[in-house]
Amino acid sequence: MSEKTVVVALGHKALGTTLPEQKLATRETAKAIADLVEEGTRVVISHSNGPQVGMIHTAMNEFGKAHPDYTFAPMSVCSAMSQGYIGYDLQNALREELRKRGFMRTPVVTVVTQVRVDENDPAFQNPSKPIGHFMTKEQAEHAEKAYGYVMKEDAGRGYRRVVASPKPVEIVEQDAINSLVDANKIVICCGG
Repeated sequence: MSEKTVVVALGHKALGTTLPEQKLATRETAKAIADLVEEGTRVVISHSNGPQVGMIHTAMNEFGKAHPDYTFAPMSVCSAMSQGYIGYDLQNALREELRKRGFMRTPVVTVVTQVRVDENDPAFQNPSKPIGHFMTKEQAEHAEKAYGYVMKEDAGRGYRRVVASPKPVEIVEQDAINSLVDANKIVICCGG
């Protein structure tokens, strides 16, 4: 394995917006990442989770409305859930692609990742990361009043909830990630 490490950053649309789209996207992504592995490159993968975390948050909140004994899931928990299932799909797609190429036991691991942010980051004053589904103006106004969401119009396609996206100042699991990369593991570090 070379000393070269490549970070592959999968942006907002790279993984699709539905589970079937994500399955297809991870298989295609795995081919490009396997090319890097074949070249002897160490690989770290980071990804966005906007559509996924929005779906999970909506589902958890709808469940909470239907079952008053359960509490609503905070965004941090929904983010961890999205990281887990995105990592799961990426791991499986990458392992399968590597197996097809003769890499029978190449270790691939997902690290559910947390970041520390500056509590004074201006992003908290102006949320801008869209999550979840599109809504009509009336639905958006209801969500603002009923749930305290911040809603913004999204390029003429409707309204979406937006959340703060502050700049990370530290990755909590950085030492664990470094040790996995140093041990020549393919690491999926979650983003979002």
